[in-house]
Amino acid sequence: MPGLDEIPTMKNLYEQNLNDALRKLRSDIPLITDMLRLGSNKDIDKWANIVDGKLLARLSPDFPLLATICGGGSSGKSTLFNSLVGEALSPVGGSAGINRRVLVSAHRELFSRTDDISSLFEPFGCLPDPLNDKKELTVPGCPFYVISDAIPKNLVLMDTPDFDTGAKGVYINRDVARQALESSDILIYVFTNSNYNNRENTDFIAEMLTGIGMRKCFLVYRVYPSFEEEEVREHAMTVARNIYGGEADRYVLGIYRTDEDNAVAAGRRFMALRPVRNEDPSFMNALKTIDSRALRLELLSSILKDALIKAREVHDRARISHDELCLYLDTLLTAQSHCVHEALQHFPMDRVMKRFAEIWMSTDPTHVRTMRKTGSLIELPFKVLFGTAKRVKNKLSGTEKVEPPVDFIDKVEEDLLNAVNSMHYRVVNPEISVSATLKDSVARRMLEAVEQIRTGKDLKDIQNPRVATADGKGTLTFFVAAHPVVFQEQEKLRDRNWKSTVQSILSRRDVIIELSDVIEQDLKDLADSFRSRMSMWAKIRQTFSALLNVVPATVAVTYILSTGDPVGAAGIKVKLTGLFGLHDLYALVAIPATTGLKKADQKQLDAMLGPIVQTWLNNKFKAVQDLFEQEITGGIIRVAKDAMDESENLINQIEVNIKACGKAMIS
Repeated sequence: MPGLDEIPTMKNLYEQNLNDALRKLRSDIPLITDMLRLGSNKDIDKWANIVDGKLLARLSPDFPLLATICGGGSSGKSTLFNSLVGEALSPVGGSAGINRRVLVSAHRELFSRTDDISSLFEPFGCLPDPLNDKKELTVPGCPFYVISDAIPKNLVLMDTPDFDTGAKGVYINRDVARQALESSDILIYVFTNSNYNNRENTDFIAEMLTGIGMRKCFLVYRVYPSFEEEEVREHAMTVARNIYGGEADRYVLGIYRTDEDNAVAAGRRFMALRPVRNEDPSFMNALKTIDSRALRLELLSSILKDALIKAREVHDRARISHDELCLYLDTLLTAQSHCVHEALQHFPMDRVMKRFAEIWMSTDPTHVRTMRKTGSLIELPFKVLFGTAKRVKNKLSGTEKVEPPVDFIDKVEEDLLNAVNSMHYRVVNPEISVSATLKDSVARRMLEAVEQIRTGKDLKDIQNPRVATADGKGTLTFFVAAHPVVFQEQEKLRDRNWKSTVQSILSRRDVIIELSDVIEQDLKDLADSFRSRMSMWAKIRQTFSALLNVVPATVAVTYILSTGDPVGAAGIKVKLTGLFGLHDLYALVAIPATTGLKKADQKQLDAMLGPIVQTWLNNKFKAVQDLFEQEITGGIIRVAKDAMDESENLINQIEVNIKACGKAMIS
């Protein structure tokens, strides 16, 4: 057990830990709200003001209590203030709404504590000036103060403007009154027989007293002298119940009456208060004997509890919003990968196989290359047999310019155009959709994300995300609303000249057509691999084919590699790996009909061409993906990823600090 000399150190440590955690929450809650676009900041601003004015500034046990006099128009607030300080400072009269500023009074000792004064008036955004002329109170502006030794040393007394002056919901002093009331520790509510049961007034007071933290109040009833004590008590408790509900007795510090007096109303005499309940002392004694430390601890605990409830609500909303953002980005990237694949449906077989044949023949043994030259003497009859002389000569001589067929270029352009239009339509829409089968890892991951989001929401509010069965084969379609984080980037895309964007993308179609250095190296490696596995009989067949020197290069390759009898084949099926998690997506790459190549046995053709197509797809996928992100999706992906990463860290940090504050509250 710690010794007595250790207790202050532990207490200071506790206060410091609470202070640090609360300050972090104060900065992080508005930050996460703005980062994830969680909605209006009005409630968050109110919460932040409460934390600033009611918690952070007042963790010190010797911080003074702030008692605020409030009430409707012409209720006698300023008269009561003048009576308590013993000086006619605040203007009084028969007209409502005379005062437009807050007037503060405290013992002279308090005004020497500059830190406390700064903290007290932080909610107002300015420090008070000394009051020189009471007429200044009739003009809106920063608070004024007066020194009064009549006020207890542990108390600050504040007079406020009427909160109900105005009409049709427009109240000229409501904002400044709200600032004062929200920063108060206790309220002194003055009411009259004409407004004691005015629910609009008491609802406003109830909001101030019970919104965040349950604060206590004194009730002062200005009433005709003919009213009996029981009637006064009954009316006062009506007010109390309207404010606090069933806990009125617990939170009302005292009930006092002041009788109507023309001299008091005219400002010639101070207001006299007397207790209505037997247990209540005189009003000034009630103020002097308030146990400020006990009240402060009770109040801070109540306020902190409510502040943490609000912080937890924001945290939970932020977690759901973060998960929705993750799902949206996952859906967007999946849709993009599908669109990129749509742009890569045609494989440049002529060009790739021609280049493979050139690489193959360039690595032939010397005697094979010699025989190819010798074989040109008997070339003509076979040219007639296998096709036009010009086509075969160009292929065998290597002088033909390697250009893809025109119809292949058309197909690439058509695929690319369809893909970019599809991507643009998806990315600017309020909702994006993507389909996947239950066998796909993508579908399984997205289903898990959907369930995680749904568990954090009220079921009746579930509209995003939605999952629909697209067919009877286990295919699911996910519909995910665009996250507010990307709204601005979506608007930029909508405002762009889409026709010029399309032209810019199509002008770079060569990223698909051209053979990259990666593919070139892959073809060389493939040739070396096949040559290293050639049997003696295969080498003899190669020599024989070189002697003929008339077999078109593409056919020669398949012949040399013993691919079997020519049969029809439609395409090469290749598994895409490492592309946004699409581990189970297969691409079927079509072989253009213009290649002139009679297809070999599908299995052997797959074995030969599969690695080439795989390399081509992975390489071109990255190139087209970069093109899409440069022209269409890049801005949205960037802001979504940044917000996702930053909010993840912030949400975890908020969770830690909520727990730290909760632990301190229990302690």
